[in-house]
Amino acid sequence: MTSQHWETTPAGKRRARGLGLQLPGAPGTHNAITDVAGVEVGYTTLIEADHVRTGVTGLLPRGRDGADTPCMAGTYSLNGNGEMTGTIWIEEAGELQTPITITNTASCGVTRDATLRWLLENDIGTGQDWGLPVAAETYDGELNDINGFHVTAQHAMTALDNAASGPLEMGSVGGGTGMITYEYKAGSASASRLVELGAAQYTVGTFVQSNFGLRPELTVLGVPVGRDLEGGECRSRGSGSIIAIVATDAPLLPHQCKRLARRVPLGLARTGTTGHNSSGDIFLAFSTANRQALLSGGVRHLDALADNELDPLFQAVVETVEEAVLDAMIANETMAGRNALTVRALPHDDLLELLRKNGRV
Repeated sequence: MTSQHWETTPAGKRRARGLGLQLPGAPGTHNAITDVAGVEVGYTTLIEADHVRTGVTGLLPRGRDGADTPCMAGTYSLNGNGEMTGTIWIEEAGELQTPITITNTASCGVTRDATLRWLLENDIGTGQDWGLPVAAETYDGELNDINGFHVTAQHAMTALDNAASGPLEMGSVGGGTGMITYEYKAGSASASRLVELGAAQYTVGTFVQSNFGLRPELTVLGVPVGRDLEGGECRSRGSGSIIAIVATDAPLLPHQCKRLARRVPLGLARTGTTGHNSSGDIFLAFSTANRQALLSGGVRHLDALADNELDPLFQAVVETVEEAVLDAMIANETMAGRNALTVRALPHDDLLELLRKNGRV
């Protein structure tokens, strides 16, 4: 089975599979985190004059209709030079109670507070009279006037209002608008996998805001293509970060969600990164199963997979992370920004030529 959404974004930008890259695994219908039933994603993209290149991504784990119902969740940080708010409570309680926003470093607090306002204005409770929203960031200050504080609370609330299921636009959209990966234009992207476990089928989806790596590190399908793709390098050291959100409908306990989050670096490693000191590499995984398990009051009963059943889910995380990072670059275009900086798009033809030489396409 193939789907047009595996190959192109809604705006018609080609994805990795649309270039003919033979990536492993069977994606869901949209090859995106929204293939996990209920998950909704929305964007606010800010491109203004020659210096504003930023935005906000809003993610609703159970959609707007289920925004008051927690999910089992776990987090993991490969390198902590970054921010994801709300993770201390997730670590303590094992539950994700709020929407997720992803933006630039200087605006993380704005979107966190805006999430609380959005919940209040929409009369959505979190189970108590307070909330600890998850807001994450990566740095877009090379292309964007980050210290101009252009992201507002309204931008964050609009991203949450716009959240929807279905196919996702990718590349320079939402919080990923000004991001760079392996010194090519990157940003927001997603991928999914269908996982068969006995008679049951589950979905794993990953969303990334990708902003890391140096050109010589770039590896595609095992080929170190970055060594031969020269021109337009824009970083003198391995700065940047990556946020990854993993969703699944498989019934998992919080420690099992954390185990999924811990597999994200294996997918990143397939693309070549070594995890630089200045990179904030922070990941969250949640399960939409067991909808009633975290509601207050009395004894609760829930389903959970045995730990020895998790290997196919681990594999799905690794595959979706790798593909999403590649799509963040491939489904993108050259962008000019502040200080007359231009960041090139990954050249499709040059990439394919190198992969053909190595028998990968």
